[in-house]
Formats: sequence, structure tokens, C-alpha cells
Amino acid sequence: MTFYQELQLNQAGSKAYIASFPNPKDRIKHSGIYLFKILLTVAFCTLFIALFSVFFGAENSIAGLAVLLSIMVFRQADLGIRATHGVADIFLVFALLAVGPRISNLLPAGGAFCVNVFFIMLFMLFGCHHVIMYNHSTLVLAYLLLQGYDVTGELYVRRLLGLLVGAVLTAAVYYRNHRANSYKRTFISLFQEFNLSSARTKWQLRHTLTISSIMLIATLLHVPKAMWAGIAAMSVCVPFRKDLVFRVKYRILGNVLGGVLFIAAYMLLPQGAVSYMGILGGIGTGLSASYGWQTAFNAFSSLSTAAPTLGMWQACLIRIAYNTAASVYTWLFDQIFEPVVSAVYEKLEVIKAKRHNQIKAAD
Repeated sequence: MTFYQELQLNQAGSKAYIASFPNPKDRIKHSGIYLFKILLTVAFCTLFIALFSVFFGAENSIAGLAVLLSIMVFRQADLGIRATHGVADIFLVFALLAVGPRISNLLPAGGAFCVNVFFIMLFMLFGCHHVIMYNHSTLVLAYLLLQGYDVTGELYVRRLLGLLVGAVLTAAVYYRNHRANSYKRTFISLFQEFNLSSARTKWQLRHTLTISSIMLIATLLHVPKAMWAGIAAMSVCVPFRKDLVFRVKYRILGNVLGGVLFIAAYMLLPQGAVSYMGILGGIGTGLSASYGWQTAFNAFSSLSTAAPTLGMWQACLIRIAYNTAASVYTWLFDQIFEPVVSAVYEKLEVIKAKRHNQIKAAD
């Protein structure tokens, strides 16, 4: 494996590759490459968001994060359709990101719920035909972040420009890396293959309704940072039930651990270091191969942003409470959703069969 190929490995792949060497010197060497990759990634991400903030405003740094995540994800994952159609799909997705969060924030809770259902369902259709690619997580996360860190006036205009630049960059990277992939499926196929009998369609609906409903509940309860509940539900609500149960457990444990680690770092480090805890969390996430540890370190970024306004203790308690409640809620929703949708589909099939027989008898 070349140096470049080694840099392309994910956390689990890098750790497995390091463990494959019996010689301790080789392990040390490749551990160094692994650490270099993490530092390089963190440095690139920090520089990218910093430059984005310079051009489009510090308040739009979250839009820079959305663009960065999209580029990194679509650099490796395709959309399961023809490359040219995939490029058009990406521009459409960014257009949805530009208007969806803004519209949802202009409406009361009930209207925002309907808007969330509409837009998140579109992200599921346009971005996650290949379920195992998990493209949806990037798109829905971007939607929730842009909604949670909304801007108005001139800053919103600059956000639109930033998202347009992001769409161009993401589409260019996507086409360059996936233009050789051969698919007969087109953009229209994404709609044609929507079917309630399909496990993929059921999951897309479950994912959409779980996130939208938990955010509606959080909004009606008037608790701050409702998007945290949506992000927690998004992370836990995976296609396969065995994985869902696993994530429920470790989402809760990971956030408790992340809160404890954040409190310890907050109290031990100088006050000026709080703003750098997001970077510290990014390094920790890069070093983590398991979902639980990744969840723990991912908490650092959110908590470092929320702590200055909510206070350290309140921010940690709210995040832990949100993630615990959202994880349990997602599991309960799954238990109810599957039999209900199956019953509805069977009823529709019976009605369809009756109509078919009536038309046939009339002929």
C-alpha cells in the first residue's frame, strides 16, 4: 500500500492495517502516518472553514462546515445514478439547503414540522438511494445545522453565495471522481423506485418522520437547541434494526462520557482554550474507530459553541438529556412505525386489487 493509499483509509481501516504488522517498528511507522493523516485532515478542515468565514462572514462558518462535509463525502460516495444526473442532483440539494432552513424558521411549530418533513424526505430521496453509503447523514445534518444557526439580511445573502460556491465545488469533485461509474439509473428513477413495499422506502419515511417529530416535540416544549434532538435521532435512525439498537446504547453512553470529558477539559484548561475544544474533539474523533468514542468526541464541537451562552453545566445537561430522550424515542418510533406502515400498505393493496377486479368485471 502506498503512502497516498494509506492516507485514504478510515479510522477502522488504519487501525486494522497498523495491527497487521508483526514488527513493532512498522507499527510505529504506520501509526505516525495515521497521526499525520488526522492532523492533516484537522488542519485542512480548519483552514477551509476559516477561509469560508473570511469570504462569507463568521456567522456563516456553519455553512462552510456543510460544504466541507459534502465535498469530503461525495469525493468517495456516489448517488447511484448517472454522473451527469448526479451533478444536477447536487445542485438541487444545495438549492434545498439554501431555502429549506430559512423557511422552517419563519413558521410556527406546526408549519415548521411540515416543512421539515417535506425537505428531509427530499434529501432522503435525492441523496440516499444507496442506503449503505449513508449520504443522507451529511445532507440532513447540513439542513439541521443551517436551521439551528440561521442568519438573516445581508448575512443570508452571503450564505446563499457561499452555498452556491459549495455546490460548484462539490459537483466538480463529484463528477471528477465518479464520471467513470456506469449506471442506467437516472434522476427520475429515484422517484420511480419509491414504493411502500421497499425496505429502503420504509426507512426513508421512518427517518424523515422520526427527525421531524422529535424536533416538533422539542420546539413545543420550548427547550433550546432543538436541532440537537434532530441530530441525535438522525444518527441513531439507521436502516438496520440491529444497528439501531447498538447506536441507541452507545449514543447515550457516548454523550455522557463526552459531557464528562468536556467538563474536565473546561475546568482544567485556560479559559481561552475553550474555543479550541472543537478542534480537540475533531482530533479525538479522528483517533476513534468505534461509534461510542466518536460520539463522545463529537460532543466537544457542539458544547464548545453552546457553553459560552448556556453555561457549561446547562449545555452538558441539555445535550445529554436530548441525546438520551431522542435515542429512546427513535427506538420506540421504529417499534410502532414498521407494523403501521405494513398494515397501510396491505390495505392499499387490497383496495387496489378490488378496483382492478371491478374494472375487469365492467369490461
